[in-house]
Parts: sequence; structure tokens; C-alpha cells
Amino acid sequence: MRAFVITGPRRATVADVASPVAAAGQVVVDVERAGLCGTDVEFFTGEMAYLHQGHAEYPIRPGHEWCGTVSAVGDGVPEAWLRRRVTGDTMLGCGRCRRCRGGLHYVCEDRFEIGIRGGWPGALAEQLAVPATALRELPATVDAVAGALAEPGGNGLRSVQAAALGPGDRVLVLGPGTIGLLAAKFALAGAAEVHVMGLTPESVEFAATLGVHGAWTAGSLPRLPFDAVIDCSNAAALPELALDLVEPGKRVVYIGLAGRPSAIDTRALVLKDVTAVGILGASRGLAGAIEHFAAGSVDPRPLVAATVGLDEVRDVLAGARPAGSGPGPKILVDPQLGRARP
Repeated sequence: MRAFVITGPRRATVADVASPVAAAGQVVVDVERAGLCGTDVEFFTGEMAYLHQGHAEYPIRPGHEWCGTVSAVGDGVPEAWLRRRVTGDTMLGCGRCRRCRGGLHYVCEDRFEIGIRGGWPGALAEQLAVPATALRELPATVDAVAGALAEPGGNGLRSVQAAALGPGDRVLVLGPGTIGLLAAKFALAGAAEVHVMGLTPESVEFAATLGVHGAWTAGSLPRLPFDAVIDCSNAAALPELALDLVEPGKRVVYIGLAGRPSAIDTRALVLKDVTAVGILGASRGLAGAIEHFAAGSVDPRPLVAATVGLDEVRDVLAGARPAGSGPGPKILVDPQLGRARP
């Protein structure tokens, strides 16, 4: 099969690799769509922290946002999974340690992360091997575009849940990327007053089309009392700003990761009696995100700007915008696009 492979900083190719075989407890999925995200960009540039911490090494086959159809099952997996449309959890814990037994497999010290950590091949390929325990079935009302956004959707939903918003509460989302805009949509679905702050006029203008109550750049942001601030950015200075902007006694949620350490003054955290929550991964939010997508209470599809084939992935990771792209932040990949037919 064909797969996208990153061989070193700014070096990548589409290669013919061995098709996966479903080991015991696993399935093989024919990938229908996969998403590109900032983590994939960092692997391409060489900036991804896991490369420097020993959790990942080149060559890497990335891709952790995906959906597809089960085409083979391994020993111990019910054949009822065959031909089901699915997405899946990125985080694959060992299943044995205290964290895994306590439902925290996504912070297991020995975890794999599909397409990210431990060498587990990712979904920027025609097929993907996945443990059956990681699968989440997609209802018929969730199409391929929405299905590929279930993973970032789970992250966005968890961020909103961590903000503990009630109807009418005012929330500020920092960073109008895919997770930030999905968080805004989930907050809107919960009847919150939602504001988004972005870096560029173009990103702010797009956010404004999604029904938020305010879309701002840093220079235009009004000084409002925010019941929660969710930092979905990759800017090292914004965690401190989030703490400055949130109301005393309320919540800040950190899901964005900067390329260098961020600083916050814990005296401000204490003196404002603020609760700060960190979010890693979509695991606990996948089911809820799929339910929202299926019910139509949150539609992620307007966030997709373009769908490309595997041969175009390198250019996208290098910063190119596909011709004819819409204004949204997300680029999806169809592994079958551009494939030579027999």
C-alpha cells in the first residue's frame, strides 16, 4: 500500500510499504479520510518534542485523525466489526499499569500514540492497524469529513467540559485553529456566550461566520468578565494572558502547546482562586463528540478548507495552501486521491 513517510526534518515521501496485518486483538481499517494537524507539521520540521525526548524517531508514518471501514479482524475480535465505519482513540495504553486500570490510559507511561509516539504507524496511508478496543463506531449520520474530525472534536469537547460552563456563561477561546473552533462550537451548543481571539484578521473573520458572539484580535479584544478562558493556541505568551483575563474564582483550560516553555505567575493563580486544567488527548471526549456530530448539534465540516491526496501532504506540511482552499483551518487527506488505477 501507499503511505506518507517522514524520513527526517523537512524530508518526506510517499512510499510503497507492506500492508498491515491484523494481529490478535486488532483490526485493519481502510482509511477513508485523515486529518493534518500541528503535530504532523512539528514532525515534518523536526520541532516535535517527542523526537528530542526519545518517544519518537525517524522514519515516522504520521496521522492520528482518521475514519474508515474495517476490512479485516484478528484473532479474538468479533467478525461483527467487519465493514463497520469507524474512527478510533489515538492513545493506546499498556492496559496493565495503575493508570490504565484507573481509566487514564491516555497518560500511561508506556503508551503508544497512533502516528505519534512509540513507532505505531499512522493513518496517512491506505490502511491502518488498530486495536479493536480503540475503535469507535460512526453512525450513518456522520460522514467521512465529520468522522475524520472526531479526534480533534474530542479534544475540543473535553476542553469545554473542563471549563465547567453553564448556560449564559461567557468563555474566551484563544486560538481559532481546528480545536479552538470546535471548542467554540461545543460551547455554543451548551448555550454559552462565546468569544474567540485570533492572530490574523482572516482567522478572526472566519471565526465570526460560525455564530460566535465575538471574534477579536488581541488589539481589539474588549475587557469583559470571562467565566472561562480556553487556550488552544501554540503561543508561549497566551497561558499568562489567559490567567490575566479570567474572572477570579473561575477556570482556565490549557490544551495548546507552545514550542518553548510558557510562564504563568502562580501568585496570580492563587490570589484569584483560579482553577487551571490541562487537557491531553481526545480519549474521554470521543464518544461525546461523535454524539454531537450525529445529532447535528455541532457540525465540524465548515472547518475543512480542502481535501488532498497523499502526494500533496508534503507541500501542506511545508506551509503551502492547496489551490481552491476555503477559509477553514483544516486540511483532510483522502489516501485514494491521485492513486493510479490498474
